[in-house]
Amino acid sequence: MAIFAVHYTYSDDAAARDEHRSAHREFLGALADEGVVLLSGPYAPVDGAADAALILVRGDSAAELVELMREDPFQQQGLVEQVAVREWTPVLGSWFDGPLADDLG
Repeated sequence: MAIFAVHYTYSDDAAARDEHRSAHREFLGALADEGVVLLSGPYAPVDGAADAALILVRGDSAAELVELMREDPFQQQGLVEQVAVREWTPVLGSWFDGPLADDLG
């Protein structure tokens, strides 16, 4: 398995995101329990930029993860305008001997 960075760019419908946030987090939480999601969270707001989030996941391919992430309630409700999935190869950091050791070894 490899590690992938999933970047979400959200729609500007913050009220709908608030309405569906619990289902979105439940979906990601279940994937975290399965060991698929490693970390997830929104970026800090930036003036003039769309709200966005980063999700680090384990998977076999970007195509597989694109399909999996389509099940996210945020995507099903049309609240994600853009999804980018890229394999990520970390080369430095304290996590090498910790949480990511199995993925990097």
